[in-house]
Amino acid sequence: MFVRNCWYVAGWDHEVPAEGFLARTLLNEPVLLYRDSTGRAVALENRCCHRSAPLHLGRKEGDCVRCMYHGLKFDPSGACVEIPGQASVPPQARIKSYPVVEKNRLVWIWMGDPALAQSGDIVDFFWHDSPDWRMKPGYIHYQANYQLIVDNLLDFTHLAWVHPTTLGTQSAADLKPKIERDLAGNGTLTITRWYLDDEMPNLHKSVAAFEGKVDRWQVYQWSPPALLRMDAGSAPAGTGAAEGVRVPQALQFRHTSIQTPETERTSHYWFCQARNFALDDAAMTETIFQGVVVAFEEDRRMIEGQQQVLDLVPGRPMIPIAADAGLSQARWLTDRLARNEAQAVAK
Repeated sequence: MFVRNCWYVAGWDHEVPAEGFLARTLLNEPVLLYRDSTGRAVALENRCCHRSAPLHLGRKEGDCVRCMYHGLKFDPSGACVEIPGQASVPPQARIKSYPVVEKNRLVWIWMGDPALAQSGDIVDFFWHDSPDWRMKPGYIHYQANYQLIVDNLLDFTHLAWVHPTTLGTQSAADLKPKIERDLAGNGTLTITRWYLDDEMPNLHKSVAAFEGKVDRWQVYQWSPPALLRMDAGSAPAGTGAAEGVRVPQALQFRHTSIQTPETERTSHYWFCQARNFALDDAAMTETIFQGVVVAFEEDRRMIEGQQQVLDLVPGRPMIPIAADAGLSQARWLTDRLARNEAQAVAK
């Protein structure tokens, strides 16, 4: 069961074209995304209410969408405004329309009760469009349930084993994180890890202007169902990073990892790795992006393999270990949202 009364990402802003359509399945629902004549993003059910023809095979007419099976035309509210061959349109001739907000270069969609959608609840990813940060946006399609991806992101110990040449160092296997839970609103987990006088991971080495041991940090802020913001970086060891000092040569990153369920066994994944240094260095932007892609491919191989095993033996228990503390709390927060939503519907 998916949580529906929350904001999900439907795409990066550039994925929704000025002309034409973007068709996506979100939470097992076919969704059509396009832009109206003012450039505003619109999201409709990708299904004609007449014979269930997919509307992405249709055409835009002004702000409306024409189904090219029997010609029904729908406006951005989802109402059918024209049926060729008949003068009147029955009021039940309509399709779902979803609230949409564009913020921080992301297209956010509300898949639940439209009356509950509040744009002020959308989590801030300021580094996506701030002039003080640079990043390249990325997307991955996963053959796995979104919660397996969340589990992976909140488990730091796997860095030593899955990413030994990219993101991880051996110290990642043993360091215990500080985990803080805030129950306000949908809830938030803050997971903090400091590696003092440690080796620099290879992804940082590829862009660093210094060598030697570092003090580095990873501070995750995770919000259910699947929104991750990370403050991460490396500074020369002993220069005060743990006390909040950031010397000029320190590497400072902001990372985004966002998942939206496609189906129970497939997921959308949007990501980026932003930095606040060497802003005009396009080659560095590409180097960082490709480094993240390599690391995430390491994750995808493992997680999709995990899904395949779970499909074969779905009833086998998974034994928790100490490294599961963060992901266990994340699942608890998501389950809490689902329970609250189910209880509200039952009333």
